[in-house]
Amino acid sequence: MKTEVREAAVVTVAVALGGVLLGLLWLWLAPHVPLVGDQVDKNWVVYLKDSEGEQAIGVDGTFALLALAFGAVSAIVVFLARRRGGVPLVVGLGLGGLLGSLLAWRLGVWLGPTQDVIAHAKSVGKGVTFSAPLKLGAWGALLAWPLGALLVHLGLTALFGPRDPEPYGPPPA
Repeated sequence: MKTEVREAAVVTVAVALGGVLLGLLWLWLAPHVPLVGDQVDKNWVVYLKDSEGEQAIGVDGTFALLALAFGAVSAIVVFLARRRGGVPLVVGLGLGGLLGSLLAWRLGVWLGPTQDVIAHAKSVGKGVTFSAPLKLGAWGALLAWPLGALLVHLGLTALFGPRDPEPYGPPPA
């Protein structure tokens, strides 16, 4: 049991560190939400440049699809590295996926455009288009990596995992 828990801890840390790559890919591939600043009565206001744009949804969708891909890849790697599976290993895979998603989300927000939208609007000037900060509106997207990893690992284990021996032997002829 100690060996399984140790292997699960290694899987958790390794999968969670993949969140750095997910965060960088999300920052690079996610669409930018265009904003425009304006000054009204000495106060700055910020508007969406395209009020019917779907870029904000695209940001969430990009994160979710990348996270699903990372979940599938991490499950395949874990399965190929250790075919037997086991409860601690699967828990480590799911927990690592969740931690990786959280790390990716925070890293993308941190490295993305500034969070102080008013100050950014003042710095670029009135009527100039700038990018909104990265924001994850669909919190369920954080679960895409662990759920994808668990489903792919379950499927691989069911299809290619070791089989239990028949408890009663072959049926009588």
